[in-house]
Amino acid sequence: MTRLPALSVQTYTVRDDLGPRTGETLGRLRALGFANVEPFNIVSDPEGLARDLEAVGLRARTAHANIVMLDREEVVAAARRLGVETVIVPWAEPDRFRSQESIRQLAGEINDAARFAAHHGVSVGYHNHEFEFETHVRGTPAWEILVDELDDDVVIELDTYWASVGGADVFELIPRRSTRVRYLHVSDEPPEEDDPPTLGVPIAGRMPEVVAVAAPHVDLIVVEIVVDGDVFPRLERNARFFQGMLTS
Repeated sequence: MTRLPALSVQTYTVRDDLGPRTGETLGRLRALGFANVEPFNIVSDPEGLARDLEAVGLRARTAHANIVMLDREEVVAAARRLGVETVIVPWAEPDRFRSQESIRQLAGEINDAARFAAHHGVSVGYHNHEFEFETHVRGTPAWEILVDELDDDVVIELDTYWASVGGADVFELIPRRSTRVRYLHVSDEPPEEDDPPTLGVPIAGRMPEVVAVAAPHVDLIVVEIVVDGDVFPRLERNARFFQGMLTS
């Protein structure tokens, strides 16, 4: 039987329902069938978050924490307390992708943080937005240059929406970069009127194809939905949608 990736959810999706309601909200995510979550804030109260996760039976295999900018010892300590396997750099300034030199410098900082984290049993990854693909240096997307400059141990979390907006063909990119892409951000939400134009191959309505291409290569499929208001109806539908693909 072919190995299938596990399903997770980025807690930024439920950012308005955290704080004093974190435990309750995590319980709602577990009730939707998620076994994993990807926290975006692990350093403010790792003990409290660990207790809340353990109470509802959720794992946090990945987390967004900018180990390049934050205190790396604090990030790694929080990750270890939470059982996080990979700390993912969620953002770098767009100006850092304007030249080969600045990309190489950023990669060096990430590599250095990754070597530190590896000594403590934690790996490091990088998560994209659109500008890494939209920006080209000597005709090459800056994202491609960054990946080539990163050490092999630094893994990639590919945000499929932002990659396609920035100009990528994720159907071509995922298998070509299969040795690096271990985590995938997805959403089966229809486009909204204020969404930016898509410069690459559109993926709206094509999530089954995206998952089919990625499933042999990635470890986690991470749902992220960024909307105002009550997100849980959309989360419930997305949970059913992706669980149906990942349990067949």
